Amino acid sequence: MDKPALKPLPTAPYVYAEWKKCRAGLDYHVAIDKHYYSVPHQLLKKELWARITARTVEVFHGGQRVASHVRTSGNGRHSTQREHMPAHHKFREDWTPQRIIARAARVGPNVATFAEVVMRERKHPEQGYRSCLGVIRLADKFGAARLDAACRRALEINARSYSSLQSILKNGLESKPRTRATEEPAITHPNIRGADYFH
Repeated sequence: MDKPALKPLPTAPYVYAEWKKCRAGLDYHVAIDKHYYSVPHQLLKKELWARITARTVEVFHGGQRVASHVRTSGNGRHSTQREHMPAHHKFREDWTPQRIIARAARVGPNVATFAEVVMRERKHPEQGYRSCLGVIRLADKFGAARLDAACRRALEINARSYSSLQSILKNGLESKPRTRATEEPAITHPNIRGADYFH
């Protein structure tokens, strides 16, 4: 009796998705769960919507899908599609690695070195722009001298991320001497035999 009123089943099974409003940064990537996904470079700083499922990240602009990526764990890295990159990878003439390093140098020499290292370690220097500009802005909150000292500390311990640098500043570690690991056990106890026991 109900059969005439039934509609055909959907061609694809239902997939749970979340939507997030986002904006493409200077590196034409959007941040989703601590990972960066590229969009066409023409959408720089435009308002976008991301549809996030367990397996995919789709980005929409004006109701049209402009990018689709396999979802990756939040590792702070970039997923970049070649067709999203501008010609010669110069999406804006007024933003170059040299300009960002010069801007960092006005805060302090260690900040400039930190910015240079961050961009050098990326596949494309532009993928480090977001981190570098975020680091430079930390001077507004913590002061140039503290930020320069924190960058020196971060370079010593091979910390290359904005979050590591922010943690150093929040905990005041930039002014504390580094503690070297000793070769002796951290505790003494009868059950800890040490190297002499085996000779």
